[in-house]
Parts: sequence; structure tokens; C-alpha cells
Amino acid sequence: MNKKLKYAIFNTLRFIPNGIMLRAQYFVKLHRWLDLNKPQRFTEWIQWYKAYYRNAEMPQCTDKYLVRDFVKKQIGNDKYLNKLYQVCDNAKEIDFNSLPQRFVIKTTDGGNGDNIFICQDKHSINIKDVIQKINGWRHKRYENISREWAYTGATNSRIIVEEYLEDSNNKDGSIDDYKFLCFNGKFQYLWVDKNRYSDHRRGFWDKNLNFLSYVKSDHKTFDTPPVLPPNIKEMISLSEKLSAAFPFARIDWYNLNGVIVFGEITFYPWSGYVQYTPDTFDFELGNCFASAVKELNIKL
Repeated sequence: MNKKLKYAIFNTLRFIPNGIMLRAQYFVKLHRWLDLNKPQRFTEWIQWYKAYYRNAEMPQCTDKYLVRDFVKKQIGNDKYLNKLYQVCDNAKEIDFNSLPQRFVIKTTDGGNGDNIFICQDKHSINIKDVIQKINGWRHKRYENISREWAYTGATNSRIIVEEYLEDSNNKDGSIDDYKFLCFNGKFQYLWVDKNRYSDHRRGFWDKNLNFLSYVKSDHKTFDTPPVLPPNIKEMISLSEKLSAAFPFARIDWYNLNGVIVFGEITFYPWSGYVQYTPDTFDFELGNCFASAVKELNIKL
């Protein structure tokens, strides 16, 4: 099913209550029943998060432009933010002449890795086609498909143009992605993505930075775990600051030769639809979520 048709179908189904829609999607994707009343698995807690948890700061964090102010406020400076070239309401307003050869364009309300245009050579693109494509991404109402409440605040679909990031150590043009799973502001697990465009590998580490060779998700794990950056503890500290206000948040960073660059804040990884191997890891993460909810005295 193409994305345009998918959005259209789910937009017509937006009247269906969250509880019903989430249970149906969970069963279709993971082939098991969802318990929203007594969630145990991490994948179940993510559905609960969508349906019931509301925090006024979450919509700001999902907006790719407004989150910059959140990061500056929580950390106290903007040194970890990627360079922002332009922000506008319509792709026709982008000043392509002032941009360098390489850059990245995003819509501020995109989700699930969608709505990102990567330009590696400005002279090889058709600007008219790029403008049309990017404007077609705006106002997709991502939450109609995912029921991810945090995206409901994305009423102003804007466009940002950022610096193109690259890592000279990666021949496929990808950059390593470090994702910190934090519960009630405490770092518990790390996952790392490498070589996205060639031999994509994903690995998990525990809070003591022990590599969990037995854990897999939807990609192969590492035969030999990569060496983590020397400043990994700084990344952990930053992640805990950014996640302190929420029961759960995944904080993403890049680390380019020791330079830490903020990626994004995510509340619903994979929208909660992923099969872990072993299956017990889903419960391990779920226990972390349950503990955070209990610590915060949040009633189910």
C-alpha cells in the first residue's frame, strides 16, 4: 500500500476510538492481543502511552523545529544542535542559492523516518520537483495512522533546512545513530545503528554499557560490538536531562569524531510494533516502564 493511500484510509478511520484501533493494529502487526489495562510488555506500554498519557511538553519535542528550544532550555545551551540554515512555511520560500552543496530538508511534523530529503549535490537536483515533493509532505496528520498523541500538536507544518552531517569513517554515507532509552530520567538501555545504507546492523547495551549480544529486533546485530565513543557518559548525562520530564523517552544523538549532535526525541519507538528476540526482552523493557509509572504515581 502506498503512503498516500495509507494516509487517506486512516484519515477516514480517525473516528474509531484509540482503544479499539490500537488493539486492532497491535493484533495485525504482532499477532497477539493487547492488554491496555494491565500492560506488561514494552510494546504494550507504548500503546498505553499513546492512548492515555498526556504531557504538554511532548508535542514540542516531536516538532523538529520547536524541539530545538526544548533542548536549549533543558541543557542550558545550543552547542549540541545541528546548524539550521532556514525555516519556512512553504518549500517555495527555500532560498536554494544560499545553501551549500549538501543539505537536508525536513518537515517539522514528520515521523517514523518519513519526510526527509537529503541532498548530496545541489547541482544535480530538480528544484521544482523538490519543492513539489516537500510541500506534498506537509500536514499529513501522522497521528491519524499511529494514534501517537504527541503529534497532535503539530498544527503548523513547517520546513527546516539543516546542515548535512557525514562521518568519514563510514563508506556508505551513513552516520552512526546512538539511541538512549530513558525511563523517568534514568538511562537504562542503549541501541546503536550503523551502516544504514549497506549492511545495517543494530545492537543493544545495558545501563552498564555491557553489549547484549543475545538481543535482536528487526535488523542483524553486530558480530563484534563497535567501540563506543569516549564521551559516551556525556551522551548519557545529556539524555537523562532531556528525558527527565517523561516516564519514557528515547533520546537520539550522533557522534562525529567526538562531536555530539542532537538527533531527536521519540516517545513511541517503532510505534510499539516490533518483535524482540528473545521475547523476554520485551518484558525487560516493560518492567522499566512499569517502574517509572509507579515512581511517578501515575494511575492506570
